[in-house]
Amino acid sequence: MSRRRPSFSVLAACAAALLLPAEPVTGQRGPAPAPLPPGADSVWSEIVAEWEAALAEQGVVGASLALVRDGDLVRMETRGLADRSEARPVDRSTIYHWASITKTLTGIAVMQLRDRGLIRLDDPIVRYVPELREVHNEFGSMEDITIRQLMSHSAGFRAATWPWGGDKPWHPHEPTEWSQLVAMMPYTEILFQPGSRFSYSNPGIVFLGRMIERVTGDVYEAYVDKNIFRPLGMRRAYFDGTPWGLRRFRSNHYFVNGEDVEEGGLDFNTGITVSNGGLNAPVTDMARYLAFLMGAPAEGSDYDAVLSRNSLREMWHPVVPVREDHPLGTGSMGLTFFLYDQPDGTRVVGHTGGQRAFISSIYVDPDARVGAITAFNTLGRDGSPPDTRAIQTAITRRIVTELFPLFRAKDGEGSGGRAAPAGAASGR
Repeated sequence: MSRRRPSFSVLAACAAALLLPAEPVTGQRGPAPAPLPPGADSVWSEIVAEWEAALAEQGVVGASLALVRDGDLVRMETRGLADRSEARPVDRSTIYHWASITKTLTGIAVMQLRDRGLIRLDDPIVRYVPELREVHNEFGSMEDITIRQLMSHSAGFRAATWPWGGDKPWHPHEPTEWSQLVAMMPYTEILFQPGSRFSYSNPGIVFLGRMIERVTGDVYEAYVDKNIFRPLGMRRAYFDGTPWGLRRFRSNHYFVNGEDVEEGGLDFNTGITVSNGGLNAPVTDMARYLAFLMGAPAEGSDYDAVLSRNSLREMWHPVVPVREDHPLGTGSMGLTFFLYDQPDGTRVVGHTGGQRAFISSIYVDPDARVGAITAFNTLGRDGSPPDTRAIQTAITRRIVTELFPLFRAKDGEGSGGRAAPAGAASGR
């Protein structure tokens, strides 16, 4: 039965967040800045100075930059405004939209189902989403397209969720009902031999979200809240519409075209694509997520209730190559995570997000147990600054290639960013 996606946040599960006071920096165990390895403070200061100068020069309204080490949020910088009309500054409580970083949560949810014996990664997706049988596949049967291929963006689906319309102010931001996607499946085709190469696909992740709902009986938002947010203590993370008690922390977003700065509004409904890009959260909650990824439990977290370390590492095993000359390293695609191999053999994992004027990124070096977060609320249009993605790329390149190496133990010890060899983990 077709079901309209809620335009509000995670049902009653988020109600508890409304009673919370303003939250301190999550995961930081002491008020004083933690010491960094030799040379790291200097490099961090240089990166912050470059970031700050770019924000001012290009006219970014608001942004945050954070560094997480061993599960602690050890450095956090905020600049500008979360809301211009209210003159409300960005601070540690500011809630951003994280867009496609949501995909990594969907991937973790899929791995949870695999570990519980409810699915296998090499199952055909049509077993759980039979509507996909209507898609045209000149390369073979739709039975040949697997969950693993969807997780690695190698199934052959198009990039855009809804490539028709969306160019009118009265159009929905994204399709709001599953039936809308189903109606277009006979007009959808597989573009290349499944499994043969990488091609980023938003609808592929939406299909995984639909599978999660059908296997568990929960709506996607409720499942993630119960099985990821709650165990990790991400008490202010939610999807789509902001709970009333958190609206005072929500960042607006802004489009810039010459001298014109257009307000995008506090909220927008990602509709049926919520599993692809519906996440909202403060940087402090995202720091708890990074602490989980790096294997450094933050206070109040129950990591074992989310995903085993072996299964998480399995997500960081390359499935298809992406780009050898990426600014962050030799790129490949794992299971919903991008992987960047460094010259010293270390692997950095992460994802970016970009939706409307929100631009963001998370990157983790699991060997060094260090990670970084960027978030911006402004984007230029029609060639106007700010070129926020270029700012983000420049800053994250320096973080990954100059700062992270300073945290790596010389003896090579660490939690292991390299995934276990194929076949070493269960269900492969």
